[in-house]
Amino acid sequence: MQNPIMRVLTTLEILQARDRVTGAELAERLEVDLRTVQRYIVRLRELNIPVEASPGVGGSYRLRPGFRLPPLLLTNEEAFALSLGLRALRQIGLEAFAPATEGALSKLGRVLPMALRESLQTVEEVVAFEPSSWIIPMPAANLITTASAIRTSHRVRFAYLSHQETTSQREIEPYAVLHTDERWYLIGHCLDRQATRTFRLDRVTQLQLSIATFRKPESFDARQYLAERLPFVQSDYQIDLCIDLPIEDARRSFALWRVIMEEQDSGTRLRCGRDNLDFFAAILLSIRRRMVVHAPVELRDTFRELAQLAKQAANQPI
Repeated sequence: MQNPIMRVLTTLEILQARDRVTGAELAERLEVDLRTVQRYIVRLRELNIPVEASPGVGGSYRLRPGFRLPPLLLTNEEAFALSLGLRALRQIGLEAFAPATEGALSKLGRVLPMALRESLQTVEEVVAFEPSSWIIPMPAANLITTASAIRTSHRVRFAYLSHQETTSQREIEPYAVLHTDERWYLIGHCLDRQATRTFRLDRVTQLQLSIATFRKPESFDARQYLAERLPFVQSDYQIDLCIDLPIEDARRSFALWRVIMEEQDSGTRLRCGRDNLDFFAAILLSIRRRMVVHAPVELRDTFRELAQLAKQAANQPI
């Protein structure tokens, strides 16, 4: 179930939703005993929330008549944005948060003024989300635990499945969690390798928070670190080529494709890692510029195969 604080808040939510509720009903709903329910009621009263109780074996609780928490003060645009953001969690691989999302939206609907509830309904009824086939789902607990560890500067331990499908035990000092390329990445100092490393959170299991603490380097820039190294993380092929395209045009053309770009003469040098060469080769061909492939040899073979297929398609009689 939930932790004690969340149970206290759930108690308040139940009391707001009903005119009267018995202690036994609260105990069953919260999965606690009657004495614990009484402690939650005391806690609510300490927060100046007027909970009234009727005595006796069949006693019940209610909020003082006329008492309601004030409406949540959001603009129409803020309510729409909040609803949109909650429903878009699955677009970044966090579908595991779906029950929490529905619960949060339900609570929002109860505390928002009637005029703003239409914004929540608009997102639900009108806006459609189509998850990308490239999104890698991730356990919500992994994100929650690592984010907590980063905030409190605690080490974490976990089992990690590498790109080669070998498992190792790691202990790291986590610096940052970033979402890019439809995946969540954890960056930190690996104590086993004595170096900064990048881990895909969806490959992490048995994640545990350590009691040991650490101090994060003040000069560490997680976004810059990932931008410089992500193109080469866990890939079967390391690509290195030059394309006859000004670097500004190259940045616009390859902005979404995890590529390191450097200006070279009047063109651009591209370097990145890839598991599948066919798709990236097709992207390169769509640019329609002269290229010189330095590595790997397999990319040249891929271009030859695509050229043969293109020739066959071009010569096919109508």
